[in-house]
Amino acid sequence: MVVFACAGCGVVLTARVSRVALPVHAGQHYGHELLPALLEPGTYAVNPEPFGPPRRRWEEVGADEAEARGVYAPVYSLSYGPPGTVGVAPGDVRGTVLIPERCDGYCLGLDGRDGPNLACEECGQAVATRIDDCTLWQVVWLDPRAVRPVSVEGPARRVVGWEALREGHPGTPPIEQPGWWSPVWTAAVAVALAHLLAASGGKRVAVPDGPVAEVFRRAIDTFLPPGPPTRDLVLAGPGLPATVTDLALVPRHPQTDEVWPTSARGAVPLAADVWMYMAFHDDRRLVPAANGMPDSVRRDDPPPLLPWRPFRPDWKVFLSTLARLPEVRQPWLRAIYDQVRDRRYQHPFS
Repeated sequence: MVVFACAGCGVVLTARVSRVALPVHAGQHYGHELLPALLEPGTYAVNPEPFGPPRRRWEEVGADEAEARGVYAPVYSLSYGPPGTVGVAPGDVRGTVLIPERCDGYCLGLDGRDGPNLACEECGQAVATRIDDCTLWQVVWLDPRAVRPVSVEGPARRVVGWEALREGHPGTPPIEQPGWWSPVWTAAVAVALAHLLAASGGKRVAVPDGPVAEVFRRAIDTFLPPGPPTRDLVLAGPGLPATVTDLALVPRHPQTDEVWPTSARGAVPLAADVWMYMAFHDDRRLVPAANGMPDSVRRDDPPPLLPWRPFRPDWKVFLSTLARLPEVRQPWLRAIYDQVRDRRYQHPFS
């Protein structure tokens, strides 16, 4: 367990926090309302990618320099800010004040466009960027150049084993009131879809019926060649029987970022909270029974929420993920990337 302190004067700037994996929806833009905190209180995550200004347009950077920075397909711009920013929940921040001239945003809050907007209250050094605008998950990104971790005594958060994680985490439901697809699901599936397409080799993939088909099959039908499938995708992970298959949809641990080990030819990682719900939750709708139902029969009151439209992965998260996979340099996969980018406002996954 650590706290983060100002590198200039040593004042503690956070509550005690333990490290977790960076959520896959960390960079997501969703809707036009205020979103909750990205991270739970008492946790922090490290973003390995460069973050914040200055930013340079793709045309200015060029393909060779972008590839050296781990980006293999054209993006609007690349950040030249520091890598390794530390995300914490806004409520875990201590001893900071806003920098008024850096408090611009798009609509209802701060979006970090001007760089660090929080300063150490003690010495005035810029130390972090608070983000709380609409469409963005609320988080404070500590600048790794301006803060340092300090080990402290306290009960460290125990790393939960896979079996305990399965038993204690029911997963994140896919539908929110009043029938919207969860933004966590749209981001998590977008990341997994990018990895799935890269692992498919451009071959048709068969997916199991149920929730896997509901969120992946439309995109597979859109992007991969028609005809009989030559690759099989199955759910694999803790609590499921071992299966020999081409591609396995496996959970990514929410604390360690470890991907469930599989003997499949290709692993397709999926955020654990979405994977758990997909693997173990029964969303089958019940039908009325004649002459009433015995007390032992599972009931359906209230009925589960139903989506008002077909599932669509988050196209921005999909493009961001795919642009950072070396496989996108293959012509067939680059064509998919370009198709989504060119049709991004026209439902490219349907």
